[in-house]
Amino acid sequence: MVRLTGIYKGMRKAYGETLVELGEKYKNLVVLDADLSSSTQTAMFAKKFPERFFNVGIAEQNLMGISAGLATTDKIVFASSFAMFAAGRPWEIIRNIIAYPKLNVKIVATHAGITVGEDGATHQMTEDIAIMRAIPNMVVIAPSDYYHTKNVIREIVEYNGPVYVRMPRRDTEIIYENEEEADFKIGEGKILRDGEDLTIIATGEEVPEALRAYEILKENNISAEIIEMATIKPIDEEVIKKANDFIVTMEDHNIIGGLGSAVGEVIVKEGLNKRVLMVGIPDVFGKSGKAEELLKYYGLDGESVAKRIMRELKNG
Repeated sequence: MVRLTGIYKGMRKAYGETLVELGEKYKNLVVLDADLSSSTQTAMFAKKFPERFFNVGIAEQNLMGISAGLATTDKIVFASSFAMFAAGRPWEIIRNIIAYPKLNVKIVATHAGITVGEDGATHQMTEDIAIMRAIPNMVVIAPSDYYHTKNVIREIVEYNGPVYVRMPRRDTEIIYENEEEADFKIGEGKILRDGEDLTIIATGEEVPEALRAYEILKENNISAEIIEMATIKPIDEEVIKKANDFIVTMEDHNIIGGLGSAVGEVIVKEGLNKRVLMVGIPDVFGKSGKAEELLKYYGLDGESVAKRIMRELKNG
């Protein structure tokens, strides 16, 4: 059963380990990094397969251009850097050279969201879901924990086309018992808890916080459905249609253009009579501080979300 385990492990570590595993299986898999391989954990692949690893230096536009070129030679390409540099700095190259011809490049960005922490606003990428989701042909994914990340990487290596995966810097709480339980399919949301009063749809490292909110709400006799929405694009429209009439979205991202916007778009398109409360960064730049302090400051921790939901329900 999916649960809060109290055990913390990095999604970045899962990424590096899985790259090594896949490198054994796919001889045409290559990995590129922009001089941050020890942080993104692609260094694991570099050590095992040095002839298939390319450090392009602090040159993220070149990172994406070279990745595109390699993809035209039937390579499966993984390109990594911090989210601010992987999604922000080379956006036009990603759009025109990778996504437009639908090349087989997987952009896996670490250090996403507000929980980059002390690095502050310049490195806290809280707009990447929005800008990557707006690019045609681009799949956008945010795994939930260590085991889930492994299955996300295994899934996208089989997908022929551009993918953007975001993951945080910090170690996050493991919610799955093992890899088998942490199954993942592109475009499928997963119901983690059943509930009748409201639905919480969460993505990425906010999924454990949603489970935390669930427990607090349960103690207050409020029944919440919890949906893990790892794929923000293409989003699972069917699970949204079947959700309760009060939906709360949770994301470590600007409320403009992210998960909340994606859910709202489905509701408008389908003409659904559902209310949406978007929990995320309220269209401001971040601040420097410890990850846990920032989650609390922006109301993204499970306790703050539960209290906000209870206020919303009380006020109608």
